[in-house]
Amino acid sequence: MARRYFPDRVHFRWDKRLEPVLTIDPGDVVVYDLRDVTDGQIGPDSTAEVLGRLDWDRVYALAGPLAVRGAEPGDTLEIEVLDLHTRGWAWTGTIPGFGLLAEDFQEAHLYIWDTSNGRSARFLDVAEIPLRPFCGTMGVSPDTAEPLPIMPPGHFGGNLDIRDLTVGSRLYLPVQVPGALFSVGDPHNAQGDGEVCVSAMEGPLVGAFRFRLHKGRRIPGPQFEVSAPLRAPDERYFVTTGVGPDLMEAAKEAVRAMVDHVAREYRIEPVDAYVLASVTVDLKISEVVDQPNWVVSAYLPLSIFGRR
Repeated sequence: MARRYFPDRVHFRWDKRLEPVLTIDPGDVVVYDLRDVTDGQIGPDSTAEVLGRLDWDRVYALAGPLAVRGAEPGDTLEIEVLDLHTRGWAWTGTIPGFGLLAEDFQEAHLYIWDTSNGRSARFLDVAEIPLRPFCGTMGVSPDTAEPLPIMPPGHFGGNLDIRDLTVGSRLYLPVQVPGALFSVGDPHNAQGDGEVCVSAMEGPLVGAFRFRLHKGRRIPGPQFEVSAPLRAPDERYFVTTGVGPDLMEAAKEAVRAMVDHVAREYRIEPVDAYVLASVTVDLKISEVVDQPNWVVSAYLPLSIFGRR
């Protein structure tokens, strides 16, 4: 296992034709210095006016692509989040025409956060927000003929905005092209489920990730393991996802993937896995603003199997 440092190189589209910036072996650890989602167009001294003149061709600056030796379609890439540290500041803004309540909030508004203590950030004089850094966008390159915009997410991952993909989590992505061509960006210092105004606590981060390759393991879409305080602070979960334009269909997709996982992992009949899911799995809407697709996650507590 080697520790590698990713060069300061970014791209702004999913494109399988991009040459990898760095090639690693399975098991290697990679350290990233991640730019904010706007590629530095917003800074700690910015005002709301900057939101009206963003260069959208530079939004969603992704560090990548990273190639993993031996990765082929039909494999699964595992990304373990080892460490994430703030750069001391972040921003949250409302952008005209974007967000869940775009018709209610039509003016640009920008709030700059001081995250320098590394633990929390004050909001005006009313709240102290705990920091829980994660990357809103992690994905492998989709196998498409033409480049794709970063939004919306897909079965390859992408702009998932799942706030539980923080330190200690493991994300599993289905490899689409040789080498996987993994990219990461959109760093968040904190976020509520849904990211309803279209921005989280956006700010640069330093992060370390370990990459593993599961040969011949096929999964239908992003899956992950995470510790999250859904029922108990020390609980651990295995999670499947559904991604699509219809929340009901996405929920069905997430549950189907969970049934498949439980039946295979614990060697029981699918109908039994279905019954188990009905009484133990928690469905969450993980991301709702990247139209036309949304993300529904199904959380399975691993403690019911004696696992922590």
